[in-house]
Amino acid sequence: MKTIALIAQKGGTGKTTLALSLAVSASQAGLTAIVVDLDPQATACNWSDRRKNDNPLVLDAQPARLAAALQKAGQGGVDIAIIDTPARNEQSALAAAKAADLVIIPCRPQAYDLETVPATRELLALAGNTPAIVVLNAVPHHGDRHEQARQTLADIGVAVCPQTIGHRAAFGDAGAVGLTASEYDPKGKASEEIQLVYKYVWRLLAKSKEERTHDEESRLIRASR
Repeated sequence: MKTIALIAQKGGTGKTTLALSLAVSASQAGLTAIVVDLDPQATACNWSDRRKNDNPLVLDAQPARLAAALQKAGQGGVDIAIIDTPARNEQSALAAAKAADLVIIPCRPQAYDLETVPATRELLALAGNTPAIVVLNAVPHHGDRHEQARQTLADIGVAVCPQTIGHRAAFGDAGAVGLTASEYDPKGKASEEIQLVYKYVWRLLAKSKEERTHDEESRLIRASR
């Protein structure tokens, strides 16, 4: 089972929307996906309550029970688990980062969000330097603010997803009825952007697995000498 954690120290960056969107994209691709909601506000759980089916399944969990919940999910045949974390909650963020194969840091292209990315990176270092990537979210339709943000992040050595997500009404409209943008408006721009982010993230997860396998093989070779 692959595990992704959505982590950002600032609120309002779009963590829950992106977590749910990626989980639905995985389900649409034929995978069994779950969302683990660590946020006391239970936004993902509330979205699930409005939904007419339980795919993907959304689980309400506490940080101390996260490892057990993920272990049970893996044993139950889940292909991908996506952890939604609250802002400004170090306990939840650390637990999620330690459990994840990849951390996604949603970030709007504005100074208030960008200024919190180094703090998130420091937290990831405490968790063991889980691989992480920033996804620029709520990007304005006009201007080059996202390119400026990308350069700022590059200057501090943070990897950035090449695909951005625009500031689009479809995300809020879809969430209000228990859907994601790819379900609410499958041919819309928001759906297209999410699919591109999902495909990029999935390639990163596959690459990470290949690198871990190579490292394991190298260790075995060294041990046999």
